[in-house]
Amino acid sequence: MNKKNEHHKVIAHADSVALGINLRHLRAFSAVASAGSIAAAAEALFRVASAVTRSILDLEAALGRPLFDRRSRGVALNAYGDLVLVRALRIEREFEEARTQLAARGGIDSTADVHSLFTSILNGRRLAVIASLAEKRNMPAVAREFGITQPAISSALKDLESGLGVTLFNRNARGLTATPAGEIVAFYFKRVLSELRHIGPDIAASEGTLQGSVNVGALPLGRTQILPLAIASLLARHPGLHVTTVESPYDALAASLRSGDIDFILGALRSAGEAKDLQQEPLFEDRISVIARAGHPLARAKRIDFRMLREASWTLSRHGSPSRELLERFFSDARQAPPLPAVETGDLAVLRGLLLESDMLTAISAHQLRYEIRDGSLVVLDFPLEETRREIGLTQRLGAFPSPGARALMNEIRKVVAGSPDFHVPKGRQ
Repeated sequence: MNKKNEHHKVIAHADSVALGINLRHLRAFSAVASAGSIAAAAEALFRVASAVTRSILDLEAALGRPLFDRRSRGVALNAYGDLVLVRALRIEREFEEARTQLAARGGIDSTADVHSLFTSILNGRRLAVIASLAEKRNMPAVAREFGITQPAISSALKDLESGLGVTLFNRNARGLTATPAGEIVAFYFKRVLSELRHIGPDIAASEGTLQGSVNVGALPLGRTQILPLAIASLLARHPGLHVTTVESPYDALAASLRSGDIDFILGALRSAGEAKDLQQEPLFEDRISVIARAGHPLARAKRIDFRMLREASWTLSRHGSPSRELLERFFSDARQAPPLPAVETGDLAVLRGLLLESDMLTAISAHQLRYEIRDGSLVVLDFPLEETRREIGLTQRLGAFPSPGARALMNEIRKVVAGSPDFHVPKGRQ
């Protein structure tokens, strides 16, 4: 078996372990960790001691590590148990928040013991199935994805809806549509899944190995130079990691970040209002530049004024994008009419081709076209847009506890920025 196949086998195994974790076993583990003994935990959970013991043994078997040191007067968490407990407590908080939201907006009784319901009938795989139903809205597609039958999915969904006392999905000829309660359940199930998937990598990292998957929301500015350099450097030292980049508009990435689908976002930071419940870390300042092909008539002009720019042909990012808004604000502040684009595109490849094959201008960060500017095929025109500065950095969910791989990649990104003269790091952050 070649290294690539071995790598994918390791990733698949890690995901399989996460999806296979029984949430009832995990709750028994938390209870034993809190009580310090099997007997006390069994009493708190209204279960027999032998069943709690079996839950702990099954969880240890699934993770391949002992979680407790057995003593004459009870049990005590070992180093592995400490790691798992962090995730287990975070999962409990997610279920409690799900209960709160379901009571407020989903129509369930505020006294309902949702946590017991979720942990008694669900494992990681069932969490993933329900979350996927909300996303795909198609039961046959979800059945194929997980290799299970549609009746099995229907049965699991019926059990959950019956336990909650609310409908999670409306059935119609076109498939499924999540109800408000279904949207809440899917959202928090995704967050629980994220915590489950981090348990294995947490344990591996404690033994000196970085593994697992890292999902990065990549906004345009970080894709050309920063992220590729950081990923290449990290994977050269930790080949057991698997990195996936997600390229979407900011609002979509922020939604995925909040639900746990991605680990962090790299790109332009937003206002406090837009980044509500998110944690933003500025890394450097950037500004947009006017860019053209090397032989463009304006590249030879001694002085460029607003009239010349207004009369030129432009290709710009779509209306409402950060770079477009910065450019229009710059012209507005100068009491000038902004340029009207002949082409609007969010595709860097299309933009690059238009610049190289025509006399069109654009206004974006020079970092996004770094390689073409470096080899001389594109040039930055002498018309500085200093007032268009913005902060570029990392965005995480407030209160998130990233996986070791995600933390390592963010550190690598910080190193790339700090070690390059191309990035303007304001004083005080150096």
